[in-house]
Amino acid sequence: MQTIRNREFGGERPLYASHDLRLEHVTIHVGESSIKESSNIEAEDCRFEGKYVFWETYGFKVRRCYFAESARSSLWYSKGGHLVDCQVDAPKMFRRMQGIEVENTNFPNALETFWDCSDIQLRDVSIAKADYAFMHCENIRIDNYRQDGNYSFQYARNVEIHNAVINSKDAFWESENVTIYDSEINGEYLAWYGKNIRLVRCHLTGEQLLCYVDGLILEDCTFGEDANLLFEYSTVRATILGNVTSIKNPTSGHIAVKGKVGEIIFDKNQKQPADAVIITDNDV
Repeated sequence: MQTIRNREFGGERPLYASHDLRLEHVTIHVGESSIKESSNIEAEDCRFEGKYVFWETYGFKVRRCYFAESARSSLWYSKGGHLVDCQVDAPKMFRRMQGIEVENTNFPNALETFWDCSDIQLRDVSIAKADYAFMHCENIRIDNYRQDGNYSFQYARNVEIHNAVINSKDAFWESENVTIYDSEINGEYLAWYGKNIRLVRCHLTGEQLLCYVDGLILEDCTFGEDANLLFEYSTVRATILGNVTSIKNPTSGHIAVKGKVGEIIFDKNQKQPADAVIITDNDV
């Protein structure tokens, strides 16, 4: 493997079509496609300022590197990318990629990051300004995660999340096969039109949560006072700890609330079969 140390590059495609290359303390200045169409690349303690760095690159490991805001869209159309201990200030990273591993990395400007990607593993990752993150992604495994940004995980498939704080309006919209453990999710319209959504020991806040869901399971979850009009037109099996502000028009299933429900609404427009069973401390 060739090693390049303590160098600076700029302009168009300075390391284009490189293979079996290691970069140490290298700076890629503003330009385009610096390492495009390459394979087996390692980078440590490097700085990336230009766009489209790792496009159509197969097998790259990036450690303790910095992606400046100007390095937007640097991780696209590639396979087998691993980022560890990085700072990524650039938006629109990770598009149409397969085999992504990210550890101990911060994305403070993650607009439209992770689109149309598969086989994603994140651990000890935080992202902010993350509107539309994880759009149309599948096979996602996340542990110890913090997110601020709306419309995330829309149309996602096969998602497992542990120990997360997710602040996101419209999260998991029309997503399928999602399981979330020991996490906090804050935002309106959570998981509308989803399928096979399972939440275990989670705390949820926001208006009109978990509506139009086919196959909703909640195990020992809690809700904030602002969580209202839950479960409309959903098929649900739930065990809820503590009080709930309101439940509206669940279609079918069994809901056990180990607390009180402020209001249970079944209106004349309820979809059939309308046979949901709700058991609460109000009944004791």
